[in-house]
Amino acid sequence: MIVRSYLDRIGVTEDIRPDLEGLRTLHRAHLLAIPYENLDVQLGRPVTIDIAPIYEKIVERRRGGWCYEMNGLFDWALGELGFQVTRMASGVMREAFGDFTIGNHLVLQVELPEGLYLADVGFGDGSLVPMKLAPGEFRDGRFGFALSHPAEGWWRFHNHPDGGAKSFDFQLGIADENLLAEKCRLLQSWEESIFVQNLICQRHTPDGLTALRGRVLRNITPAGLQDRLLNSPEELVSVLRSDFDLDVPEAASLWPKVLARHAVLFGEADTKAS
Repeated sequence: MIVRSYLDRIGVTEDIRPDLEGLRTLHRAHLLAIPYENLDVQLGRPVTIDIAPIYEKIVERRRGGWCYEMNGLFDWALGELGFQVTRMASGVMREAFGDFTIGNHLVLQVELPEGLYLADVGFGDGSLVPMKLAPGEFRDGRFGFALSHPAEGWWRFHNHPDGGAKSFDFQLGIADENLLAEKCRLLQSWEESIFVQNLICQRHTPDGLTALRGRVLRNITPAGLQDRLLNSPEELVSVLRSDFDLDVPEAASLWPKVLARHAVLFGEADTKAS
């Protein structure tokens, strides 16, 4: 694994120093270059938290990934470049579903002279910039976010109003890697997992987000939302390539499942009308 190849993958040509400017450069470049996606889960291909297959998938095969892969790769790259990084287990929507969620999301703590920062390139539609660990609201140039202390020992990240998940909670400290591996396996096998139920791709843009949930392609900007309904497996493959830079022709095989899930969410009439 070569860190220069990772930097080429995200389009960073300058030398990176392990400081706040370097962290901001890498965080933004990673999110603009690499899409969040769960195509392997949908296709029934096992996904791991191990760095070697993650590197091969994202850097060498130019795919995307979900939190364990995206933040796993970012953790490795930051370490190679001299940053002090701690992997932390967090819980997406813990505020609604409790401690069962802990470990369903991997986030990173980066220690800098300016203080501790939360780095998260694996949430899908979160902040373009790393976040200083201090309570309060902030913007990433597009959307508004916040960090808070909901209870002693806990931090909560609040997503922007048009985000797919409202929040995630985390505690400072080293993640239990066995827990992360267990939740990684669960989220790709449990029938109630949204990653099993629906195809998800998301990609950051300088002025917003492009998100694919099933057959609904959504562009999200501060000005509002714009939706488009996909109507064929060929269109699905084409959109993955054009909007997410993903060359995955075998995704056409997912079309019946995509239609079935859309019918569950929106009704058979909407599916048949297309």
